Amino acid sequence: MGTTGWHAELFEENRPRLRAVAYRVLGSASDADDAVQETWLRLRRTDCEGIDNLAGWLTTVVARVSLDMLRARRSKREEPGGLRPAEAAGEGDPEREAMLASSVGVAVLVVLERLAPAERVAFVLHDMFGVPFDEIAPIVGRSPAATRQLASRARRRVRGSAAADGGVPADRQHVVDAFLTASRDGDLEALVELLDPDVVLRADAAAAAMGADEVRGSAAVARTFAGRAKAAQPALLDGSEGLVWVQRGAVKVAFLLTISDGRIAAIDLVADSGRLQALEVDIIRA
Repeated sequence: MGTTGWHAELFEENRPRLRAVAYRVLGSASDADDAVQETWLRLRRTDCEGIDNLAGWLTTVVARVSLDMLRARRSKREEPGGLRPAEAAGEGDPEREAMLASSVGVAVLVVLERLAPAERVAFVLHDMFGVPFDEIAPIVGRSPAATRQLASRARRRVRGSAAADGGVPADRQHVVDAFLTASRDGDLEALVELLDPDVVLRADAAAAAMGADEVRGSAAVARTFAGRAKAAQPALLDGSEGLVWVQRGAVKVAFLLTISDGRIAAIDLVADSGRLQALEVDIIRA
């Protein structure tokens, strides 16, 4: 029963990740340390022999502890404690400084504070740490599908806040919207303006079998898309701006867009079913 020396050693190996998870959920370095300490205490009271994946178990526990702390804070209408300058600077603690340096930054933490607790946990665990939705679902008390929606809603709110502040996401989405409109309208001139002169259109084997070819140069790519893409829809593909073609409720082709300096530098057409299933697709507008 309880921890062994090996489990304690593994806990210490996972401590930086646990701190990072707790910090992003709670926005407070001191609260994150408390959450990690509570996770350690729970580990000591647990029969470790029944845990197949201790690292995953620890991530789940620290997320649950952090969620409980966040809900308690919200219910008491307390101000978030972690955005004090001294803590943001790391207070001279190398471990804490490394944790904060690897985070997404104070600005995004301020945006995260506006999310509901369950939204924040779903977004942090999935988008920042790659935890699958079926593992997040029990933590937030939702189904995997509902948990996916929580993360998607949080992602849109984070992006929307960045857009309101004049951030890059708004500019990138404007490029996607303008490209889609010009393509549907057959506006060659507008398409050329939206494309990098050296833009390349690539297709995987499945897309090539559907008739897509590799094309290079803004004029050639513009001609390829002019008057087309009428059924395409804007979407986030693994969190990045792109387009999808959906048929009978299923994504048939994903358009992965590389945007640089306000222009589309590459378009990768993905139609392989395996790759499509691996993509997280969030259609943001019909």
